[in-house]
Amino acid sequence: MSLVIINADDFGYSQGINLGIIEAHKNGILSSTTMMANMPGFEHGVELAKNNPKLGIGVHLNLTCGKPLLDNVPSLTDYKEFRNLSYYEKETELDEGEIYREWDAQINKIKNAGIVPTHLDSHHHINRIAPINEIFIKLAREYNLPVRNNFDVPKDIKTVKKFFTEFDAIGMNKEIWKGMTISNLIQDCKMYKSVEVMCHPGYIDDVVLKTSSLTDNRAYTTMELKKISYKEILDKNSIKIGTFNDLE
Repeated sequence: MSLVIINADDFGYSQGINLGIIEAHKNGILSSTTMMANMPGFEHGVELAKNNPKLGIGVHLNLTCGKPLLDNVPSLTDYKEFRNLSYYEKETELDEGEIYREWDAQINKIKNAGIVPTHLDSHHHINRIAPINEIFIKLAREYNLPVRNNFDVPKDIKTVKKFFTEFDAIGMNKEIWKGMTISNLIQDCKMYKSVEVMCHPGYIDDVVLKTSSLTDNRAYTTMELKKISYKEILDKNSIKIGTFNDLE
């Protein structure tokens, strides 16, 4: 049997996003999410997590949104807020020690809240940028956690065989998971045996409107994840919906 992990990014971003993620989990096919430890919806997300123990929760490591958890990371901030993604994409010297300490603090805040992380990924895929990638790998090894397969993952770290991103791309046009896309997913699951589907469900609140460029699509994604037909199609093709804890 193949494994598909349907993972929502941005748990903890805001209460609206949290509620959309939980709705897609309780009444749909969403099986996993990754949590942001530094955002306004964190405490709300912790309470929801306690009431939904079957939802796999990883860590959505963040350097590009909101404020850091630590005060002594000046190279990561601009007016006390995290720098944007474009800063890290430039050829600039990065303080690797500050990145390590901030990300370690994010992981431990989630662990100390009583959540046992299932895996690691990152906001805006910043884990793919060198030398940040090396810090990401180091933390994955230290905490013995699987990671998202969006880079060349070392063989000693668990990951899925295929990272599936079409869900988000089609969602931007409010036509999520058309027949072609679900067919592609089924084909990938059968070929690779383990697949992660990234998505961004959520409901729109003032935090999202003020700080995120991804708005309406979150609500459409939430609605789409609740369609009964997807669960039926996956079952028919012997594809198990699970979490990163199900990786062999």
